[in-house]
Amino acid sequence: MLDLARDRVQLRTTPAGLVLMGGGARAAYQVGVLKGIAALLREVRRGLDPTIVQGHNPFPVIVGTSAGAINAAALAARADNFQEAVAQLVHVWENFRAEHVYRADLLGVVRTGARWLTLLSIGWMVRRSMRLRPKSLLDNTPLNALIEGMIDPARLQRALDHGHLRALAVTGSGYGSGRHVTFYQSLNDYQFPSRLQREYVHTTIRTEHLLASSAIPFVFPAVPLAVRGGVEHYGDGSMRQISPISPALHFGAERVLVIGAGQLGQPGVLRQVDPTVYPSLAQIAGHAMATIFLDALASDIERLEKMNHVAEALSPAQRRSLNLRVVDSLVIAPSQRLDGIAAQYLGCLPRPVRALLEVLGAQRGNGAALASYLMFESPYTRVLIDLGFNDTMARKDEVLEFLTERREPSPSNAPRVVVV
Repeated sequence: MLDLARDRVQLRTTPAGLVLMGGGARAAYQVGVLKGIAALLREVRRGLDPTIVQGHNPFPVIVGTSAGAINAAALAARADNFQEAVAQLVHVWENFRAEHVYRADLLGVVRTGARWLTLLSIGWMVRRSMRLRPKSLLDNTPLNALIEGMIDPARLQRALDHGHLRALAVTGSGYGSGRHVTFYQSLNDYQFPSRLQREYVHTTIRTEHLLASSAIPFVFPAVPLAVRGGVEHYGDGSMRQISPISPALHFGAERVLVIGAGQLGQPGVLRQVDPTVYPSLAQIAGHAMATIFLDALASDIERLEKMNHVAEALSPAQRRSLNLRVVDSLVIAPSQRLDGIAAQYLGCLPRPVRALLEVLGAQRGNGAALASYLMFESPYTRVLIDLGFNDTMARKDEVLEFLTERREPSPSNAPRVVVV
């Protein structure tokens, strides 16, 4: 255990990767964790050159999926000043309104959500329904302006040019081909092993990549992207994502911090419901989203642990021949159920959105899980930021051991795996 008041510490120099998972409005939790990390780095500054810590980017490899892709790009664009990057994210998420992400006014909701539900029920009666069909439950046109205001592409490229950043990667899922694609921006054109239905595309990350990665299925519209000479509609990067941690490792990260968007390994239920009542559409949708956003991470963490055990049992020569290495990992996930928190703030949503979610059953039984992904309202996001911050501070020792090391190495500093 590191004691900042007693031990002489330094920032670890082995390249670290940051993996930010998806989850819509739940991504506010990530911002709270990052806020805690920034605070701990300021505490470390007491024994170091303040200018180094202020500008130091602890995560030269940043990977994001869905809403995590937007947070990842915002961090990467300010990789020359980590403290400033986190402060900007905190400001945005603490002042969120649903209208910053999707049309929350009556006309906007009627044009997408209400029309969609109507066509689902009586569209077969309307010959013109094929021409009138909406693309999604909600219209996320406002998100385009939000992203462009948060991310400066020129500054992102400068961060790469000046060595503050090694790679930014965001993921998307092709609806036509079924491919899961990792779009990455880096000075290097990496060569990756071929994987079934998984590809890496070296490109300049633009707003449309972030819109595609964060296009929650059914909720937000897919985005057409040009990939390898063809155009395909892409949706949320969490879909068909088998191994969310692997991109960070492929870009050379030797240790990885993963921030989840839900409790891991604790399925349970929000509260007891009448088993004779059929689950609402919102409850089923919430269950499907948990499968998309949470299950892949839990499986990948388990896979990483097993590979570490194998690697630790091999000699250095055997590891090199098999291209295996021990990966120091730290996973921080919510200590509370976020759907339970969302249920307390349903009234914060704009009235047209509440009405739409009520039709879907979001205010009955366990239906609040769906609302937890769509509640881009500051009373809810601020609670999640506080939760992420407090969860990080509760694990201060683990986080500091991930970020720093003693200046005089000791045997106790051997590679380790920390997964919670």
